[in-house]
Amino acid sequence: MARRPIIAGNWKMNNNKAAAKELMDGITRGIKELDASNMPEVVVAPAFTALWQVYDMIKNEPKIALAAQNVNPNPQGAYTGEVSLEMLADFNVKFVIIGHSERRQMFNETDEFINQKAIAILNAGLTPIICCGETLEQREQGITDKHLESQITKALKDISANDVEKSVIAYEPIWAIGTGKSCDAIEANRTIGEIRKVVARLYSQDVADKIRILYGGSVKPSTIIEQMAQPEIDGGLIGGASLKADSFIDLIKGAMPLSTVR
Repeated sequence: MARRPIIAGNWKMNNNKAAAKELMDGITRGIKELDASNMPEVVVAPAFTALWQVYDMIKNEPKIALAAQNVNPNPQGAYTGEVSLEMLADFNVKFVIIGHSERRQMFNETDEFINQKAIAILNAGLTPIICCGETLEQREQGITDKHLESQITKALKDISANDVEKSVIAYEPIWAIGTGKSCDAIEANRTIGEIRKVVARLYSQDVADKIRILYGGSVKPSTIIEQMAQPEIDGGLIGGASLKADSFIDLIKGAMPLSTVR
């Protein structure tokens, strides 16, 4: 089954208003030169303070979708510092990243809380990008697959098959995020294949064949073509390489059929 690839840039806590404008100017210029019919789905996730800036720049650019880096599942209330789905709707946000390892590790977000977010996002008509991944210690202990199965099972609790098909999963080995290390393409493909098997066991093979699963972990223009050649990998959740327009455009090209970018 053909699944449309996704190249999603997670800017994390980078780029003020001026820097966001400069970066998006470069990305939008580069994208105009690409064939829309063969492009992956392109997503950018700026910091909350830059959402308006980026929204205003791409509101008439159908080749780019906007994502939020996080959300609170509650509709409103006394949640100082949080952002709701209704607030994100003001900026035509299409995707929301949840379960990122940095949120899990630094802010103690649990699988149960991530599940609450996923349900709220889907109920709002948006698409969650549900992150999962193992530490170096877990990989060395040989429990990567078991750990990912637990994360995915808990994240998808009480979510219908129809909603799972519309969701996105991002496999991000924690030991490869921001370290310059990258899980080699063959192993990333194997691990993502195991994640897809978990979805098949929870739902069906048809659902597993439809859900898009990305790789995230020091993805670079030099690695993207080999990664995209793997049958299980449906794109990338990009960190550092999404902060420069040229490298982000190269990543988009790397997810396109070679005949369309020559």
